[in-house]
Amino acid sequence: MINDPKPSASVLERLEKAEQLKLMGQHSEALDILVELLAEDPQNISALEEIADNELSMDHHGRAKKAAKQAIALDENSYTGHYILGFLHSQKEEWPQSLKYLQKANAIKSNNPEILRCLGWALFNGGQRTQGIVTLERALNLDSENPLTLCDLGVTHLQIKNFTKAKSLFLRALDLDPKNIRAKECVEAVERLEKVMTTKK
Repeated sequence: MINDPKPSASVLERLEKAEQLKLMGQHSEALDILVELLAEDPQNISALEEIADNELSMDHHGRAKKAAKQAIALDENSYTGHYILGFLHSQKEEWPQSLKYLQKANAIKSNNPEILRCLGWALFNGGQRTQGIVTLERALNLDSENPLTLCDLGVTHLQIKNFTKAKSLFLRALDLDPKNIRAKECVEAVERLEKVMTTKK
C-alpha cells in the first residue's frame, strides 16, 4: 500500500471480512480473501500481516514466516511482522533471535498484551528471569483474563520454586478455561512438587 496510502472502501471491507472469518476460526476462508487482495496489490501490507497471522494459526510456520518477512521488507515498522517472527523463533527456543524481533515489535506497539506475553516468556527463558516475570505481569495487568498469560507466568514461578503463586495462577487459568489441558497438567505438577517438598521437611 506504499503507492496508495489510503486503501479503497472495497479493500477495507474485504480486510474486515477476512478479520471476521479469522476470529471465527475460518482461516482458510480468510486466506482466500487475503491472497486475492495481495494478487491485486502485492504491496498491501495489511493483507500480508493478516496472511502471516492466519498461517500461524494453522501451524503453517514456513508460510507465516515468509509473509511476515515480506511485510517487514515493505514496512520496517510492521509490528505484526516482527511479532510473528519473534514468536516463531520462540517456538524453536531461539531466544536471542526471538528477543530481537519481539523487542522491536514492543518498541513499535507498546502495551500490547500478546507482544508483552511473548516478550516476557522469551526474556525469562533467555536468562533474564526477573525482567521476564515483570514483563509477563505487565501483560497480565493489561489482559487479566488471558489463560495463556496466566499459564506462562505460572510456569515462571514454578521454575523459581514459588509454588503458591504458581498454583494460584494455574487455578485462575482453569477458572477461566476449565478445559485448559496445560493448566490442569501444571496444577498437578505443582501438587506433586508440594508433596515432595513436604516429605523432605
